[in-house]
Amino acid sequence: MITINEARETIRMISEANLDVRTITMGISLLDCADSDYKAFCDKIYDKITRKAEHLSRVGDDIAHEYGVPVVNKRISVTPMAIAAAGCRCEDYVEAARALDRAAVATGVNFVGGFSALVQKGITPEDRKLLDSIPTALCETERVCSSVNVASTRSGINMNAVNIAARIVKDTAMLTRDRDSIGCAKFVVFCNAVEDNPFMAGAFHGVGEGDAAINVGVSGPGVVKRAIESVRGADFETLCEMVKRTAFKITRVGQLVAQEASRRLNVPFGVIDLSLAPTPAMGDSIAEILREMGLEQPGAPGTTAAVAILNDNVKKGGVMAGSYVGGLSGAFIPVSEDHGMIEAVRAGALTLEKLEAMTCVCSVGLDMIALPGDTSVDTISGIILDEMAIGMINNKTTAVRVIPVTGKNVGDTAFFGGLLGEAPVMEVSRFKCADFVRRGGRIPAPIHSFRN
Repeated sequence: MITINEARETIRMISEANLDVRTITMGISLLDCADSDYKAFCDKIYDKITRKAEHLSRVGDDIAHEYGVPVVNKRISVTPMAIAAAGCRCEDYVEAARALDRAAVATGVNFVGGFSALVQKGITPEDRKLLDSIPTALCETERVCSSVNVASTRSGINMNAVNIAARIVKDTAMLTRDRDSIGCAKFVVFCNAVEDNPFMAGAFHGVGEGDAAINVGVSGPGVVKRAIESVRGADFETLCEMVKRTAFKITRVGQLVAQEASRRLNVPFGVIDLSLAPTPAMGDSIAEILREMGLEQPGAPGTTAAVAILNDNVKKGGVMAGSYVGGLSGAFIPVSEDHGMIEAVRAGALTLEKLEAMTCVCSVGLDMIALPGDTSVDTISGIILDEMAIGMINNKTTAVRVIPVTGKNVGDTAFFGGLLGEAPVMEVSRFKCADFVRRGGRIPAPIHSFRN
C-alpha cells in the first residue's frame, strides 16, 4: 500500500528534482522480415515497425499526463541490421537505414537503434557490409543510431573490428563536419553489449529477445542529489543507505510506467533500466552529485571511489524494487550531456585519462567526448582498445562514443543541441600507438572467461 506521504514525496521528486522516465523503448524483432529482395525487406521492416509502434508515442504521452510523470523520449530498437538483412542481395545497407528513419518519423519516436553488428569474434561478409554502410547511413538519416560490439569477456577483443570502428568514427566525423561531426554522437563501440538496453545510441533488440518488448529507462540524478543533501557530512554507511533507498523509490515509478505501457500496447514488459543519465539542464547532473558527496570537482582524487559508491548502491536499490532490472543500470558520465562535467573539463579538473579510470566502475564508458578533429585513426583505435580491455577484464559493459570534431581544436566547443548538449574539445595524448594497434588479429579472452 502506498501511503500519502510516499505519494507526496514522489510528487516532490518530479516537480523539484527532475525525476522523469527518460525513455520508453519498444524493442522489435526484424527476423521475420528476411527477404532476398532488398526493396521487399526494407518495405517489410518499415511496415512492421510502424504497425508494432503505431501507438507508442501516444501511449507514452497519455501515461505522462495521467500519472504526472514526465516521459521524455519514446524510442525503438530493432534486431541488429547485419543479422536481419543478412539474406538480402544488395551492395550496402544504407537504404535499410533510410527505411528505419522513415519509420521513426512515422511513429513519432526520437531515435531508432539497431543499425548494428556483433563482431566480437569475427566479421562475416554481411557484417562488413553493415560496417561499410555506417558513415553514410548516419550522415543521411536523422534518427538512426548505430552500434558495434567488438569485444566480450568470453570472446576477447577483435582488434581488426576495433580498427574498422575507429575508421568509421573518422569517416562519419568528416561526412557530418558541417554539423560539428554530430554523426559520431549516434555511433557507439561496445564490449559486452547487452540485448535489452533502452538507452541510445547503443540500443538494439537482441536475438535472444521475443518478437517485441517494452524496456523503460528511468533517470533521477536530481533526486539522488537532493537525497544526499539530507545526509551531508554523514558517514559512508549512511550515504550508501540513502542512495540505495532513493534508487528503490525511483525504480518503483519506472515499474509502474513500464507495466502500464506494456498493458496498453499489448507488448510484453522487458526490463527497467535504472541509469542515472544526466541532461544539459541545471539540477540534472552526475557531476553535481559528486560535488555533493564532497568533491570540489569531478576529477579530484576520490572521484573513482565516489562513482563506484553511486553505481553500486543505485543497482542495489533498483534490484530490490523491481523483478526485472536490466539494461545497463547505474551512473552515466557523458561529458556533453552534463553541464557539471563540462565545467570540470573547462576547469582542468577532468581529463580523458581520469574519465577512463571512472569507467572502470560506472555503467558504460567514454561517452559523448569531443576530440580534436585531427586525432588520428590509430589514436582513436587505442582509446577504443583501452576501454574494451576494461570491459573484457572486469566482465562489464563498456562503450566508447567519441567525436573527433572536424576543424576544431582543444579548447573549442562543439554544439550538438537538445539532449546531446555541447562539449569542450578535450586534449588527447600526443604519444603514438600505431605500431601497437596495427598488429590486428584477436586479443584472447582472459582466463576468468572459462566458467563452465
